[in-house]
Amino acid sequence: MQGQTQSISFDGREIRLTTGRFAPQAGGSVLVECGDTAVLVTATRSGGREGIDFLPLICDYEERLYAAGRIPGSFQRRESRPPERATLTARLIDRPMRPLFPSWMRDDLQVVATCLSLDERVPADVLAVTGASIATLLAKIPFNGPMAAVRVGLLGDDFVLNPSYREIERGDLDLVVAGTPDGVVMVEAGANQLPEGDVIEAIDFGYEAICELIKAQQSLLKDLGIEQVKSEPPEEDQTIPAFLNKQCTKAISAVLKKFDQSKEQRDQALEEVKSAASDAVAALKEDDAVRKAVAASPKQLSNSFKALTKSLMRQLILKDGKRVDGRSLDQVRPINAMAGVLPRRVHGSGLFQRGLTQVLSTATLGTPSDAQEMDDLHPNTDKTYLHHYNFPPYSVGETRPMRSPGRREIGHGALAERAIVPVLPAKDTFPYVIRVVSEVLSSNGSTSMGSVCGSTLSLMDAGVPLKAPVSGAAMGLIKEGDEVRILTDIQGIEDFLGDMDFKVAGTDKGITALQMDMKITGLAVSTVAEAVNQARPARLHILEKMLEAIQAPRDVLSPHAPRLLSFRIDPELIGTVIGPGGRTIKGITERTNTKIDIEDSGIVTIASHDGAAAEEAQRIIEGLTRKVNEGELFHGSITRIIPIGAFVEILPGKEGMIHISQLSEARVDKVEDVVKVGDEVTVRVREIDNRGRINLTLRGVPQNGDAGDHEPIPTPVAPLS
Repeated sequence: MQGQTQSISFDGREIRLTTGRFAPQAGGSVLVECGDTAVLVTATRSGGREGIDFLPLICDYEERLYAAGRIPGSFQRRESRPPERATLTARLIDRPMRPLFPSWMRDDLQVVATCLSLDERVPADVLAVTGASIATLLAKIPFNGPMAAVRVGLLGDDFVLNPSYREIERGDLDLVVAGTPDGVVMVEAGANQLPEGDVIEAIDFGYEAICELIKAQQSLLKDLGIEQVKSEPPEEDQTIPAFLNKQCTKAISAVLKKFDQSKEQRDQALEEVKSAASDAVAALKEDDAVRKAVAASPKQLSNSFKALTKSLMRQLILKDGKRVDGRSLDQVRPINAMAGVLPRRVHGSGLFQRGLTQVLSTATLGTPSDAQEMDDLHPNTDKTYLHHYNFPPYSVGETRPMRSPGRREIGHGALAERAIVPVLPAKDTFPYVIRVVSEVLSSNGSTSMGSVCGSTLSLMDAGVPLKAPVSGAAMGLIKEGDEVRILTDIQGIEDFLGDMDFKVAGTDKGITALQMDMKITGLAVSTVAEAVNQARPARLHILEKMLEAIQAPRDVLSPHAPRLLSFRIDPELIGTVIGPGGRTIKGITERTNTKIDIEDSGIVTIASHDGAAAEEAQRIIEGLTRKVNEGELFHGSITRIIPIGAFVEILPGKEGMIHISQLSEARVDKVEDVVKVGDEVTVRVREIDNRGRINLTLRGVPQNGDAGDHEPIPTPVAPLS
């Protein structure tokens, strides 16, 4: 098999690009390698479809567990539905790619990235994004690239390019930025309450590295003798647009400038204008050019009407500085926030509304065994904070079948989850697994940021001791030539007709999450910085309204939430607590009616609705794992008798035996002559044999029913760290 491999020296690492060897029937393919991570990316194009008015682009990211030397854990032992992180990576590829294809393209396009080998020092996702650009260029598909992506981490005061998984976990920033020669086209980030200035600096740092990767792609194309395809858009018949411009411009402008109307009234008024235009077309003579054009392409009238509405709305913002609801460019819609809106059987709930966007979030507290096991290539194998986002059709006044969550729902849920994670309490102080579900009850823009706000309200209502409350706002942008207007708190029509959707979440200290998507081919870092800074006062205003609903996390948990006790034992003694075949731990749970989880590190978590029962289970486990030393005195009770001796429970769950010869200074013929089951005795530890059995004695020990000052104080449990 012939192939060509080229290397790029990038930030002290070598990125190897192999072309022409793999997937020869794909339109374009490249194997991107860095360290031991290898991702095969292909791009394929097939003929256009009739009657569609959108770009049918599919971006897939396929994980194969053999890449990490693992066998899938499913019943069938093979990969099936993509795990959540794979879906998020597919979105990471799609979002910067989609705006770079010509708007007129209607061909079926598919980009498939397959992770073939994974090195934990080199995450595969950003390699897949850059590989998607290379494969598309090799396939000679019209594309306004090259495009590349890098990850930026922050360790101490230093930015790190493409950090490892461990560095990401240790650092205060996990930022992925994608860009083209025209500027930044996508940002995705999670941060530990970083100031806006630090995040902007990280974006600028990442874009400088992107420019190197773009030059490398251009050099690769030159070496391969491939010219980048720059197709011209097809000529469009301007008959219908010209007719609508003359017929509808004044009417649409009048509707858009009527600022005191509701969204429903505005939509209805625009529909009436459109209907009047359709009636005007129908009234034309059969041989009229406009009527013929509409008959030849029925969708063209609707599409041209949308284009005219978009143009007039953008002019309203650029020239008059006004938006369709009358707000100024930096004004937030009216806010209403409530906590505890559901009965307390729900552990925590919050209702957040901004304009017509309304989100109901609920928080549920669970035990460590409720953590989600992740069967994917990521080194972290479980999740203890889950956020699920639901977007039912009634939220936008529509009807459609309700299916399992799609990519959009998974993406929005992950963004809201990422925004909250930095402010969650430490596991050693609050060992609960937490699930938040955000139900979008009404949508008119920025439901993901509404979910962030609703999540904060529900968690505080549940009594989760957050480090700080989090709020979020979505920023928009209108760009015509050199004129740029940034919009605060965009609503649905501004998202649909604008050029950017930039979501910013954070606390009063700084940013916890970012997500920026563009509809144009790039944006200067300075403009991105302006949007980030403009979002801060909006976030703080929203946060102020939220704190009017609930100022701090509640002091008490819901009576229906489990009570957890958490402490640490010696990991070598875990087997002692579990017992042969799990009999010991099963006996403790049955005796105390509790739920017990033990981690490999030795952290024990006990869950119960009865605090006293949980404390009893803790005493038993501490007794089982407490180290007993020879010569110590214990006060206990006789639990059972056998012919050669008696057993004494010296600690909860831990017994020792008094041999018949150790019951008295004098000879004892029968154990029952000295002790009976239930008797309270004071014993001394005579020895601990090589099998760990505790041998006790009564000889020389005063039997006054009181161990006095010699009774040992239980060894305190080491605090969690």
